[in-house]
Amino acid sequence: MAITNKELESVHGEEDVQAIYQEVRLRNDFIGFTQQFMCDEDGHVARNAFWTLTKATDKELAQLQVMLNELIDLSMQTDNSSVRRLSLNIVERLKMSEQDPRADFLDFCLDRMTHVEEFPGTQTLCMKLAFRMCKFYPELMDEFMRIIETMDMDFYKPAIKSLRNRILSGKIR
Repeated sequence: MAITNKELESVHGEEDVQAIYQEVRLRNDFIGFTQQFMCDEDGHVARNAFWTLTKATDKELAQLQVMLNELIDLSMQTDNSSVRRLSLNIVERLKMSEQDPRADFLDFCLDRMTHVEEFPGTQTLCMKLAFRMCKFYPELMDEFMRIIETMDMDFYKPAIKSLRNRILSGKIR
């Protein structure tokens, strides 16, 4: 049975998401599911689709590697903060090689990680992703480290402070 917009509209909790995830898993159609629902006009449907995808294992999500640029584009362009956070969560779980970093995405992540009005979940994901992209290029890593060193921590939530401290202390590689 195919998953419909109606099913995703009616998601009310973890149990509903798990049921949809099990259906996607049974069909082994993570790409088709993502393509069908990630840009749905109803932000609630798109959000619930991405919430469903967060339940997938890294091996299952690896199927979405071919969609990396589409997922990055969506996370940068959406006005829906939940879709942004959840799509960034998926991007963060995918592999990124030296050939993958995009200047526009790095700029986006650097901006969002320091934007004090952004939600902490999005800020931390952007900081992690910016760190991963900068690791490929020493000159970018130097700039990244300067940015996080100069962040005034009075304006940030504990999650940002903790991640920043782990990066500065070298506990994240």
